Amino acid sequence: MLRKTLLALAVASALVACGKSGPDKGEGPAASSRAEAKKNATLQVAPEDLVTVQTDSLASGPVITGSIEPERKADLRAEVGAVVMQVLKENGEAVRKGDLLVRLDDTSIRDSLTSANEAVRASQQALDQAERMLKRHQTLLASGMTSAQAMEDAQLRFNNAQSDLVAAKARRATAEQQLARTLVRAPFDGIVSDRKVSNGDTAQIGKELIKVIDPNSMRFEGLVSADKIGTVKVGQNVQFRVNGYPGQTFAGKVKRVDPAANPVTRQVEVLVNFADQVQPKVAGLYAEGRVEAEARDTLMIPDSSLVRAGDNAYTWRIKDNVLRKADLVVGARDARTGQWEVSKGLAAGDRVLRAPASSFRDGQKVELVSAKAVASANGSAPAAAKGN
Repeated sequence: MLRKTLLALAVASALVACGKSGPDKGEGPAASSRAEAKKNATLQVAPEDLVTVQTDSLASGPVITGSIEPERKADLRAEVGAVVMQVLKENGEAVRKGDLLVRLDDTSIRDSLTSANEAVRASQQALDQAERMLKRHQTLLASGMTSAQAMEDAQLRFNNAQSDLVAAKARRATAEQQLARTLVRAPFDGIVSDRKVSNGDTAQIGKELIKVIDPNSMRFEGLVSADKIGTVKVGQNVQFRVNGYPGQTFAGKVKRVDPAANPVTRQVEVLVNFADQVQPKVAGLYAEGRVEAEARDTLMIPDSSLVRAGDNAYTWRIKDNVLRKADLVVGARDARTGQWEVSKGLAAGDRVLRAPASSFRDGQKVELVSAKAVASANGSAPAAAKGN
């Protein structure tokens, strides 16, 4: 019984062995052929997949943070105490220089102006009468028909009448100024940025009424750390990004460096003017960038072309239609463009793959074709491989 069992196991083992060896013999040549074809595959590359390594300017300098603010801005406040009768502009509305923005109640001031006008009229009449009396006394004194004392009294009344008229005109001018201050007008062309009052509000002297800014006078009011301020100079270029404008980089130049640091933060304010007309039209947006305190020319490579392998870096270079792995020594990264400095491993004019894949092999043949051909050969992929 035991011998039959062992015999059955032996037969079963032999059958299993035959089943394994059969497919291997049949598939071995095919698998070897596919591996050889893959090894000899030609990489199809379109011009858009390549980057030519060139010398570019690498800028470095301190970080600057702050906000976008208008250089021309007016915080209009009440110059007389009165009730707000009408607010004619809303936030965001464009205004021209001299446009009426806020109207205050002028009833009491008009009464004061009327009183001042009457005082001027009365003072003028008194002066005219005093002048006639003075001339009459001068004539009488010349003929000896009046005394010197009467002449002095007439002169005194004339002088007092002159003083009263000047005082009355001053009160009238003050009333006219007060009346003009009940009409709050735009000091320049701009946009209303903040309306502080509404109809019926009581405006005391000094109360905020409305703010106007000039959107064409925007500038970057930034802060630089005090330990880095020594490298910042007027006229240096600044590259920065503004919150709310993703993917857009703005250019500017340092206009002024504050001579005193903030006593709390120990940061120094740096004013940056926009270098061109491309600028945000909204004030108060956060901005961050870098002052280009130093710049030098060096080879640069895009971040997408760089492959990291631990502490080492390399890229795939195409030379004589052959793909070669180029070990690199990289330096600083340019914060403006995101490119890396190449200290060793490439030369100006070398062509490298823009976005290399992990399946590339050193020594692989490369064929340059059009982007349309690559797409049709590999389902719109940027680079494809075909067998010889």
